[in-house]
Amino acid sequence: MSTSTAPHSSANTPALVIRRAGERGHANHGWLDTHHTFSFAGYYDPRHMGFGALRVINDDRVAPGAGFGTHPHRDMEIISYVVEGALAHKDSMGNGSTIHPGEVQRMTAGTGVTHSEFNHARDATTRFLQIWVVPERRGLTPGYEQRRFDDERRGRLRLVVSPDGRDGSLRVHQELAMYASLLAPGESVTHDVAAGKRVWIQVVRGRLRVGDEQLDAGDGAATPTPSDGADALTITAEDDSELLLFELP
Repeated sequence: MSTSTAPHSSANTPALVIRRAGERGHANHGWLDTHHTFSFAGYYDPRHMGFGALRVINDDRVAPGAGFGTHPHRDMEIISYVVEGALAHKDSMGNGSTIHPGEVQRMTAGTGVTHSEFNHARDATTRFLQIWVVPERRGLTPGYEQRRFDDERRGRLRLVVSPDGRDGSLRVHQELAMYASLLAPGESVTHDVAAGKRVWIQVVRGRLRVGDEQLDAGDGAATPTPSDGADALTITAEDDSELLLFELP
């Protein structure tokens, strides 16, 4: 992967399949307003069951004084990415923390954990992306990591999750890399897609252009076929923007 302010002249720009924000599943439970990029809970669409090992991207808004009560999970890698507000986390491994914007949390459910997530604010909504990744194998030992990246994401694609925890990223038990970026208007980054890999881009906020495609907040874009090693994606912000980029087999 590389980042720069201009596309690579020798690279190809792969075609993209767009998943528009308005096409996502949606549920409003009062305390929770959520959009599902892929099938989840009561929303089912056989055309959108995930993207490789990337199984869930839920854009959740949790009302003040509300949250997810204690509930179980197993055999899933769960990543929480807070955009606005704060999210209090407790789990059966003894972890208790609060996740703020700029922080990323990874929980390995493995053989089984229970946990809760809560917005304790009296007058502020918490917005976060709940991301599920199918692990490389079942029966893993449960685990937990959290780290602040904050301004490390500005003007670049900052690796925040990887299989080996390189460059200070959180370790996920799957061949998946997740990058986060904050871009000012007119700022660009370029991602060289590794051979044999595909990419999913999720626009968290703002407006971006990727090749000939304009992407707005909530939109997703995927490279449908594996790269031959000569593909590059140049992402240019048209407004103040935030995005996640996932690379996986």
